[in-house]
Amino acid sequence: MAVSANTIEKQLRKAFPDATIAVNDLAGDGDHYAVKVVSSAFRGKTRVEQHRLVNEALKEELGERLHALAIQTTPDQEG
Repeated sequence: MAVSANTIEKQLRKAFPDATIAVNDLAGDGDHYAVKVVSSAFRGKTRVEQHRLVNEALKEELGERLHALAIQTTPDQEG
């Protein structure tokens, strides 16, 4: 069962309201996505911790409807 880019963005926006988010369907099949999330929530966290936060935000989709997810995270600029 496929998931839409819009659904992924909504879930990420709920978890990271201040974020800049880009969602790309890599294969055009709704099963393989790349996401880029820039958020203050990532400040002071390791890359692994940042990716865990994204995985947690998408846990319903990852467990049921999403086959592959490439994650790129970046803390936003402070100040």
